[in-house]
Amino acid sequence: MKIITINLIGTYFHQIKAGTKTFEYRLRTPFWRKRLEGRAYDMIRICWGYPKKGDTNRVLMRPWRGYEEQTIQHEHFGIEPVNVFAIHVAE
Repeated sequence: MKIITINLIGTYFHQIKAGTKTFEYRLRTPFWRKRLEGRAYDMIRICWGYPKKGDTNRVLMRPWRGYEEQTIQHEHFGIEPVNVFAIHVAE
């Protein structure tokens, strides 16, 4: 089974867990392009930070639903619009 792992801060992790955040954004950089474009995954592992092995309270497993390319403005990336990969993280 092919799994991609995304590590997050607690705020975003809890929003995804509660179902209020449906996308996780990653800048469209060569690093993320290599991991996403032309790749097929079965699952996405969403982690709150870097949990210890076996700490299931800090890990969500979701089916891989792909991503879309978007241009967004977000406080995390500054005031200018940026190109991102919007990774589907909803259940």
